[in-house]
Amino acid sequence: MSQSMKDLIKTVDVEDGLTAEELFDRKSSVGMTYNDFLILPGYIDFPADVVNCEVQITKNYKIKNPFISSPMDTVTETDMAISMALMGGLGVIHHNCTIKQQASMVRKVKSFENGFILDPICLSPDNTMTLKRKDGKMKSKLLGIVTLRDIDFLQGDDRKKKLRDVMITDLVTAKDGISLSEANEILRKSKKGKLLIVDSEFRLVSLLSRSDLIKTRDFPNASIVPGTNQLLCAAAVSTHPDDKKRIDALVEAGLDIIVIDSSQGNSSFQIDTIKYIKEKYPKIDIIGGNVVTKEQARNLIEAGVDGLRIGMGSGSICITQEVMACGRPQGTAVYRVCQLAREFGIPCIADGGVQNVGHIVKALALGASGVMMGGLLAGTTEAPGEYFYHDGHKLKRYRGMGSLDAMDSGKAAAKRYYSENDAIKVAQGVSGAVVDRGSVKKFLEYLELGLKHSLQDIGVKSLQELWEGVKNGKVRFEKRTHSAQIEGGINGLFSYEKRLYQ
Repeated sequence: MSQSMKDLIKTVDVEDGLTAEELFDRKSSVGMTYNDFLILPGYIDFPADVVNCEVQITKNYKIKNPFISSPMDTVTETDMAISMALMGGLGVIHHNCTIKQQASMVRKVKSFENGFILDPICLSPDNTMTLKRKDGKMKSKLLGIVTLRDIDFLQGDDRKKKLRDVMITDLVTAKDGISLSEANEILRKSKKGKLLIVDSEFRLVSLLSRSDLIKTRDFPNASIVPGTNQLLCAAAVSTHPDDKKRIDALVEAGLDIIVIDSSQGNSSFQIDTIKYIKEKYPKIDIIGGNVVTKEQARNLIEAGVDGLRIGMGSGSICITQEVMACGRPQGTAVYRVCQLAREFGIPCIADGGVQNVGHIVKALALGASGVMMGGLLAGTTEAPGEYFYHDGHKLKRYRGMGSLDAMDSGKAAAKRYYSENDAIKVAQGVSGAVVDRGSVKKFLEYLELGLKHSLQDIGVKSLQELWEGVKNGKVRFEKRTHSAQIEGGINGLFSYEKRLYQ
């Protein structure tokens, strides 16, 4: 190319598409969903594997991947919450169960992976394996340790032996005050199963387990609580006064984040709940919602939330917009609420309307820090419920928390829609089935890689860079017609097989 042509091409106006503000212009634009627009490609000068997907999911907690499982009784219980956290996301345990059941699920998540274990079972050396009273205590003189491998094959009278006769006294110890990384290194070199942390007088302070070290190695992106190495855990509660007991039990079980579960979050009930939690448990982060307007968001931010959940009637099993004539198209809701929340440093979660990787990317581009998924995860192995077959398809049951099915099975579903005292229940959701997706760990790997390749196409190396590009107009958008949507999907084939990953 000649120099004159080079000079000329630099002066050509190449601005294309729309800014986010132009896309969602209030005067000319109708409410839009994720399918109504596309993100225009940018310039690629980096490989996809350098893309950083880390986000601030509440004021005080970060996660490596912006994926969150919905607090639905056919989506998130113990297995899902553990798997989501191991893969760098966050699981929100549902509350359509008893307080005891939900607290037990939280406790299992928190005990799955530990850093320093601060409450091991302490016994005196005169105790036996059959008499399991906890007659020792922390900060006592350390004499030995008994693990499962020491007693696994003892039978008959051997199980009546005193612990002093079976305990291991050749101990690997470290001084109190050691960092977690230093302790892990000692444990790695010792090739022992446990590292015991003691004070200057050889009194037990805590211990470290090799099994947790292996989990840390196998899941380097795990969402953990800084300083403890425990998995990050969230759980849902309602705004009903009775749930104060539930909140107490969940906090005692070790919960990190409370998600206030309400279909319409802009209420005096939710504001009172937020203030109650903040006053009694100031270190617990609160995600409020659901909201779809700036006014709703402002009231919850003023009340003290640490995060917001956006969406009303956009889920695949939700019929709120149809039945109640109330809600907002999800694309518009996410953009407008995030626009306000960003000014106050409040992270937002886009909840509902997500059917594929592209929808996840669009939700994030509009300002969301995370994407909450229900139907996408309900067919995975880790979701509650059993598989069944219908017409040759392997399926799992999936239901909205506003469905009559869910309301009949527990009080929490009705509380979410302020209908627990109604003589006639008005459904705002349906029950159905979803196709088997295999392990959620494999599925989340696919979502993460898809997200990274999408950000590469857009030309950004992180979600922070994406948000900055949207804000300054560098990242551009395009509206698309119904015909364009058809063109952008599979079309013109007699038959096809759609495999998303392998």
